[in-house]
Amino acid sequence: MRRSTAVLGSVGWFVLAAGVGAVWVPWLITGWDVRYDSAAWLPVQAVGVVLIVAGLVPVVATFVRFAQAGGTPVPGALTGRLVVSGFNRYVRNPIYLGVIGVLVGETLLLGQPRLLVYAAVVWVCVAVFVRVYEEPALSRRFGADYDEYRRAVPAWVPRRHPWMPG
Repeated sequence: MRRSTAVLGSVGWFVLAAGVGAVWVPWLITGWDVRYDSAAWLPVQAVGVVLIVAGLVPVVATFVRFAQAGGTPVPGALTGRLVVSGFNRYVRNPIYLGVIGVLVGETLLLGQPRLLVYAAVVWVCVAVFVRVYEEPALSRRFGADYDEYRRAVPAWVPRRHPWMPG
């Protein structure tokens, strides 16, 4: 895949997935209604903003890494080689973890526990998808390289130190 196509595909998928999963559905759940009744909750809301920004960092950075490698994180438009740089050196699913961080941040920002339930449902669905589809597909596509990566890099809890292939 040409790099320009990879960039456009990654941007399009990011806008669609983030727009639906982190903006539209939370809006449907909350109406963006802030449920705090006093300024005493401002520190909690500030933590929410920090989590939203912190969650976006690995998501955006990983999308960029995929585009640089000539592909996207979208099944069917993957890179020709396994991407094991950036945040992927610490955890196998930085995009999914970042999204969960954004959703938890939105929960704290708005004071809407229903969003925490949504975040849990998203995480369970993603974990099942990863286990049932994504890991077997990546193992078939990248073989021993992915198997080595999978043994060395945890799926959900980041390593303390970056993994170095080989």
